[in-house]
Amino acid sequence: MPSTAPATVEPLPQEPTTVEKLQGLRWSIAANTANTVFVQYSFFGSIFVLFLNELGLSKSEMGFLLSLLPFAGLLSLILAPAVARFGYKRTYLTFWTARTVVTAFLLLTPWLAITYGRDVTLIYVSVIVAAFSILRAVGMTASMPWTQEYVPDTMRGKYTAANNIFTSLTGFVAVSAGGYLLSKVSGLPGFIALIAIGVLAGFVSVWFMSFVPGGAPMPKSQRRSRDLGAALRDRNFLVYLAGVGLLTLATVPLNSFVPLYMQEEIGLATSSVVYLQMGTLASAVLSSYAWGWAADRFGSKPVALWGLALRSLLPILWMAMPRSAPYSLYSAVTIAALMGIADMGWGIGSARLLYVRIVPPTKRTDYLALYNGWVGVVGGFSQLLGGRVLDLSQGIQGSILTVPLHPYVPLFASGLLLTISALVLMYRIRAGEPMGMGEFAGIFFRGNPFLAMSSMIRYHLARNEQATVLVTERLGQAKSPLAVDELLEALTDPRFNVRFEAIVSIARMPPDPRLTSALIGILQGSELALSAIAAWALGRMGDHRACEPLRQGLDSDFKSIQAHCARALGALNCQDAAPILLERLRTEDNIGLLMAFASALGNLAVSEATNDILGLLHRTENPGARLELALSLARIVGNEHIFINLARASREDPGTALAQALIGLRTRIEQSAGNPNASDLLDQCAGAFAHADLDAGAQALGALIPSLPQERFDECAWTILMECARRLEQSGAEHLEYAILALHTMDAGWRA
Repeated sequence: MPSTAPATVEPLPQEPTTVEKLQGLRWSIAANTANTVFVQYSFFGSIFVLFLNELGLSKSEMGFLLSLLPFAGLLSLILAPAVARFGYKRTYLTFWTARTVVTAFLLLTPWLAITYGRDVTLIYVSVIVAAFSILRAVGMTASMPWTQEYVPDTMRGKYTAANNIFTSLTGFVAVSAGGYLLSKVSGLPGFIALIAIGVLAGFVSVWFMSFVPGGAPMPKSQRRSRDLGAALRDRNFLVYLAGVGLLTLATVPLNSFVPLYMQEEIGLATSSVVYLQMGTLASAVLSSYAWGWAADRFGSKPVALWGLALRSLLPILWMAMPRSAPYSLYSAVTIAALMGIADMGWGIGSARLLYVRIVPPTKRTDYLALYNGWVGVVGGFSQLLGGRVLDLSQGIQGSILTVPLHPYVPLFASGLLLTISALVLMYRIRAGEPMGMGEFAGIFFRGNPFLAMSSMIRYHLARNEQATVLVTERLGQAKSPLAVDELLEALTDPRFNVRFEAIVSIARMPPDPRLTSALIGILQGSELALSAIAAWALGRMGDHRACEPLRQGLDSDFKSIQAHCARALGALNCQDAAPILLERLRTEDNIGLLMAFASALGNLAVSEATNDILGLLHRTENPGARLELALSLARIVGNEHIFINLARASREDPGTALAQALIGLRTRIEQSAGNPNASDLLDQCAGAFAHADLDAGAQALGALIPSLPQERFDECAWTILMECARRLEQSGAEHLEYAILALHTMDAGWRA
């Protein structure tokens, strides 16, 4: 009888929650910190190169041994599916422990060298390096997919930065201690002591990583046949691999053999060469968080490209170093510091670019296996090639144009060309990020970046509403793109005053698509007190993308929002809104809206609105409103600044200001006036104003205007002048805004 038991369904491994990932990050950083000691004291720091040199190995032999480390990366292509089945975490812990055990066998090297000689020692060290390389390659095959899983994309740059800070500080201490020990203990015993410390740190690193979540074995239901072709057809991935390959060929030999260059050509002591890493690590610590923050905020690609650009300067600076000079060490430390900054920028930017933009999470096993294999091949050849080139170029000497020649020149020249080529290739990657290399650099030169950075820090440290409002104001005063994210965050603050201040501060900023979109959202929202101020801010920012939302705001149910939208449309010179504004001016009866429509039409220089605004001016009683309406007419005529200057001068001594304006027009009026009495009327008018008889002066100005030649003015200007003449004769000095408007229009007519 057939069984009716349900088929067993293999449970899917549950991915760690974001909370679990965040909790595991500190263990990951602790593990990497301990691993830094292992790295510096074993196979990857300058100490290992100096150790091999102490054993009497040639540079070709050194290159061969160092090439084994990256060549083993080819195993990733074969082992990636098995690693995924076994589990990334389990694989990593198993093989990372094994590689540390193998490293411990280096402690027997001095005894072997004394007992069996150089050749046997070379074979012994080669076997250890080969075994270590294989075990490390398997662990790295698991490490990269696991890292992509347990580090959230939203904070990958900050995680990398924090990780680099701790590892760099640890490396700084480790190198300092190592250099000190080697200066006190000469020969192999000093190196063996450092290797022993590194082995102990390696075991501690593995223990820390056991607390990191994720990395579970892949269930059968998720296993699929390999599809390396998909990765090989991915243009972005191939360009990335090519760029990484060129940079590896450029930098790996330099990183390996520059310590020997410092020792042999520059004349630095062994301990001083080790201390150079302190400059690199110190600058890495200081720049790490800035690079990580920039990568998360502005994108991976510009950060990676600027890291490459800085890296391309290093070969030139190394070749230009003074040799055997008192300040050679200081020059070397300075260049080492630049190297730390450049490498940190490239490392953070390129890693985030790979994990977030290049490698699809669902295909990470195949993509990262190819990546490890490619880097292994290129890295291995670069070590072999670097060592071989140095051996072949030992006879190079002399100088060209005072530039000294030495065996390391071919290495530096190829490093420069290959790094520049990598920069060109990486620039072609389509990362889907809005900011390019030039724009990224430009944000640090727009506005006040120092005020922006200090305000950003103070914003996140502010403890109460008043402090937050003051810092938000400073963010706007900086006028720097660096502050955009903090201002956007302030717009969502639960405190009304902070949100209000954020809108005012955004109005001070240069146009930015994200800020404009945020303000449009507030304009169209339900918080009316902020909608009105958002409309004003959009008008001030000068971004024409706001024109359509502002035009829609004219249909709001609330007159305050309509008024601010109308004024903003005028400030933005949104000409498409002119017809609706003119129609509203002719049909609206609310004085506040009428003032807003008139102001907007004045800014838009809509001459068809002249008679309507003149009629509104005649009906309005408020002095401030009358002056604003006169300004709207002045804007239609043109040369707004003349009206403003005359209005300002008329506040304290209107008679003198108006008299001087008339005298300035005397010659032009007398030369072109059709009425022979125009000169007498002008003298009478100017004299009355000069003697503070404003009423008589206004009457005389009203009489003077009709004597002016009409052909000097267009229809709009002449309409304004005739209206001013009528009102001045009727009201005299009661409404001096007519006199100011008339003199402005007369000046504009003759200027035209």
